Order: sequence, then C-alpha cells, then structure tokens
Amino acid sequence: MALFGFFALVLVSVYWINRAVLLFDKLIADGQTAWVVLEFTALTLPNAIRLVLPVAAFAATLYAINRLSGESELVVMQSAGASPWRLARPVAMFGLIVALMMLVLVHVLVPASKSRLDARQAQVSQDLTAKFLTEGSFESPAPGLTLYIRQISELGELLDLFLYDARSPGLETIYTAEKALIVPAEAGPKLVMFDGVAQTLRKRDMSLAQTRFANFTYDLASALGPNRGFTPNLDTVPSWNLIAPTPALLSVTGSTEAEARLELHDRLAQPLMAPVAALLAAAAMFLGGFSRFGLWPQIAGALVGLIGLQTLVNVATSATRANPELWALVYVPPLIGLVAGCALLWWAGRPHPHRSRRAPQAESTA
Repeated sequence: MALFGFFALVLVSVYWINRAVLLFDKLIADGQTAWVVLEFTALTLPNAIRLVLPVAAFAATLYAINRLSGESELVVMQSAGASPWRLARPVAMFGLIVALMMLVLVHVLVPASKSRLDARQAQVSQDLTAKFLTEGSFESPAPGLTLYIRQISELGELLDLFLYDARSPGLETIYTAEKALIVPAEAGPKLVMFDGVAQTLRKRDMSLAQTRFANFTYDLASALGPNRGFTPNLDTVPSWNLIAPTPALLSVTGSTEAEARLELHDRLAQPLMAPVAALLAAAAMFLGGFSRFGLWPQIAGALVGLIGLQTLVNVATSATRANPELWALVYVPPLIGLVAGCALLWWAGRPHPHRSRRAPQAESTA
C-alpha cells in the first residue's frame, strides 16, 4: 500500500501538471485569474486519479515482488511450500482495496467534479469582460463587429465605449456611449449603454441617421452566438440515476436509454481493472525460478501483458461507443485479464520436468 501510494502520487502529479499547463495557457490567454486556473485543475484531479490507480497498483505489485525476490524472501516462501496461488492471495486483496477506492471515484467523485467543471466552463465562456474586453484596444469578437473601451472600472463598468456593427448587409452602425454594462440573461448577454449616440449609414443612398439615447440595450448574443449554458452529459450524472433513467434525464442529456446503460456498466467495469492488473503483474513475476540477474524478463512480460490489456480496453470502448447495445463488451478486457492471470499462476505452479525426473532417482537411491 505504501508503494501504491507513492506510484499513484507520482503518476497523478505527472498527469495533473500536464493538464494544468494546458488549462493555464488557455485560461490565462482568456483573461482569467490564477484562482480560476487552480479551481479548474483541482476539478480534474478525481478523473486523473481514476485513470492512474490501476497502473499504480500494477507498478506497486511489480516493485514489491521484485524486492521480495531480490532479498530472497520469495525463494524462502516458495521453498516453504507456498504455491503461486497462496502467494497471490494478498495481491488479490490489495487489488480489491484499490477497486473499492475506484468505486467511490467513478460513482461519486468523478461525476460530481465533471458536473462542477462543466458548469464553471459554461460560466467562464459567458464572462465576456474576461474573454475579449481589453482596455485601450480595438477587439473583434465576431466578424463585422469591432469594440473599443477606454477603461474598465473596478465595478465592471465599461467607460467610453465605441461599437462598430457591420453585420447587416447595406448597413453600418456606430454606437458610442459614456458608460456601458454587460448584463447576463437567459437568452444571452446584453450590452446596456448609457448616454450615447447611434449613427447608422445606409449604403444604398448613403444616408446617415443619428439617434441620441439615454440608455440602449444591444443584444450581444445575436453577435457572439446564443448562450448555450450548461448542458449536462451522461458522465456528469450520478450512477444511481442511471439505473433507471427517466425520460426527462434522457431528454436533458440528449442521450438514449442504451447509452445510459452503457455509461453505468462502464463505471462498473472500470474498478475491475485494478485487481486484474495487480494479479497479472504477480502471476508474471512468479514465472521462472531464482536468477541472480533479477526478474527483468518477467517484468518485461508483465508490461507487455498490461499493454495488451489496455489495447483490449480501447477496442471495447470504440465498439461500444459505436453501438451502445454492445455494453457487455466492457467486461471482456477484465475477464480476459483475469483468465490470463489465472493461467499464468497455474503455469507457475505446475511441476517442473527436471524435478519429476529426479524424484524416481532419489527414491531408487534411498
């Protein structure tokens, strides 16, 4: 367990730093603060932990058994009559403990963190002040739209605003206002301008219309696109809601009953990879006898087995995403891994030919 914690910490740190760098570049470029970056990266942690736990269990098992072999403790246990099945029992218990951790992650923490992350991303995408409003700079948030703001006050007021709108064919309109505010709305953000002038040029006859206003509301949603808000996906829905999905849930997520069933079975199958990976590592390490050169061939074989197992997971994922009715395929990789591990344990515990030849000779000599 101590080795498992170490490998999990290292793998999660590597994955998390990779993810944090990407988010940092994207969010800082959009004008977000460091606190938003920290919040986003923290919300990705449960999913990162879920991904690396089976690999951490595999690596911890390899390291522990290799250390037992290097210190001759494994040889002592085998000489005392402990079969590979007996030696694999604590490995299986360790794998089940990791599987319980993954159950909590995939059914509770990961959906909750993904739901919160999607909601925050929707909020940030609508934070226009941080997205494209820059003091003293001409910005073009959409084709045919140019915006200039002299200053943004501490209260979020846009001072001395200039807005050029040439999206309508044959019309060009310039809005100038002493002050403006961005107001969120269900249909999308609105730009409310105060004490300004709207000048509209009609190109057909080159006529100019000028209108002064005390306050004027400009629909930013029509220029920047509608406010899509937060639309939940199946991976953000708690597992107990997927057991018997309601029509309302399927309608909100835009999914079918087969896709909801696939999501539930996928979450049930993911924790099985932890004990299977640990058992596969142990079974591969028990092959062969003692060697002063170590167990590097067994370690290499275990790595090849893990890569093959992950390949099966990827194939099953692709097949089920194409056809959700094939949800049973998500259980095939853990089942194949379990069968392979048991076969390797049986192979490691079989009588060696040279021993069976020496036994009659020893009896005749006696």
